[in-house]
Amino acid sequence: MSAQLTPNPMRGATPEPTPAGDATAFHRRFPDYQPTPLFDLPSIAETLGAGHFLVKDESDRLGLPAFKMLGAAWASYRALVDHLGHEPEWTTFEELSAALEPIRPITLATATDGNHGRAVASFARRIGVKARIFVPAGTSQSRIDAILGEGATCDVVDGSYDDAVARAGQDAGPDCLVVSDTSWEGYETIPAIVIEGYATIFAELTEQLAVSKLPLPDLVVIPMGVGALAGATSQWYRRSGIPANTVLLGVEPSSANCIQVSALAGELTEVPGPHLSIMAGLNCGLPSPVAWPWVSKGFDWFVAIDDIDAEDGVRALAEVGVVSGETGASSLGALLAIGDLSHFGLPENPTVLIISTEGATDPSFYEQMVGRTAAAVAINAPKCVVTQHVSGACPVARCPGTCR
Repeated sequence: MSAQLTPNPMRGATPEPTPAGDATAFHRRFPDYQPTPLFDLPSIAETLGAGHFLVKDESDRLGLPAFKMLGAAWASYRALVDHLGHEPEWTTFEELSAALEPIRPITLATATDGNHGRAVASFARRIGVKARIFVPAGTSQSRIDAILGEGATCDVVDGSYDDAVARAGQDAGPDCLVVSDTSWEGYETIPAIVIEGYATIFAELTEQLAVSKLPLPDLVVIPMGVGALAGATSQWYRRSGIPANTVLLGVEPSSANCIQVSALAGELTEVPGPHLSIMAGLNCGLPSPVAWPWVSKGFDWFVAIDDIDAEDGVRALAEVGVVSGETGASSLGALLAIGDLSHFGLPENPTVLIISTEGATDPSFYEQMVGRTAAAVAINAPKCVVTQHVSGACPVARCPGTCR
């Protein structure tokens, strides 16, 4: 087994959740909002020895090929509202843009390995404010071009993702709001709001499972970077009313397994760079302190994998028509590398869920891995579980009815 699988020695009671705003209601105000599909893939389930293998597909989320808009837009909005000093009345983004006139000129800034920064830039474009994005050395040109395509500036920092985070933080001021998905001392509020934004994934998932009458997942596998999505996962699955025996497994690159290393050390621990995994969204050397209490106490297992494992995940999903980038497919890659679900103490014929966090965010590299373009793979995309189990119009809130 190439995967480095370790139980979490810090597993324990998670913190009490703090009252959160209604991020899902905010997301539903987007004119292009619709739930992302949930797939049930029997051939992969058979390979893994599972009853169901479910994939929540975030390859097309609010116009971007990754889930990051959920956290980036919600946190950007809350930062702007706080700066404005009151909650504006608005229905359209044009009305929101007009309501922000008293605080102009204003810029949103952040660091990114690609997806979060592009999401901040995209939201800034929608509401007519500037965006300044910092990326680490080695970021692919296609990801930089995607950020520039949203109308933002994009500066390459000579260093790691953590160096880019530090550089973005230097721009904070009255005319520049930093919207980071990781935290540091004195900067905790915005990253916590980013985590809140990801709850929309699980709210949709819960409704889709209920409508399709599929079982709740026994094992949830999440790709981790600084831990924001993992923190949201823990907040959802460790709250009251959710079965306490749901097993959470976090995935990282073997060269940037900062959460696994920190859990084994019993405290936040940095994994020095350079972090050069193809799992670009996971190339992080230090966990987010805001996410850490939830991740360190709520997750049951951590696994570090090599790039070849992520590539195996990409190709396995492509075989069944699901387009997923190297970060998005890392969860399946980890399960294939582990090879045996018996490690996790699951019931017979368990239901396994992964969040495929991105599509082909680097199209040329995706085609190189798979041997086909993302468009060619998507021709054979599976149907959402709702259309597989329910006749007539889709009853899931705001679904366009096609479930793609």
